[in-house]
Amino acid sequence: MTNSIRVERARHRLSQAALAERVQVTRQTIHAVESGRFNPSAVLALKIAAVLQIRVDELFVLEAHDWE
Repeated sequence: MTNSIRVERARHRLSQAALAERVQVTRQTIHAVESGRFNPSAVLALKIAAVLQIRVDELFVLEAHDWE
């Protein structure tokens, strides 16, 4: 799964720490999600999308291997 959190954070002028505070996780969690090392729960994905004012299916995109 890919995501555009980094791009959307920049558009909203938010640091990883600021986004993390708004969605009530650690900065390390945001970093792990951004880098693709951690897939967020549905609740966390929805929270991130809400803060970044973007639909969750625009923020997170499944790749071909995710279907295997």
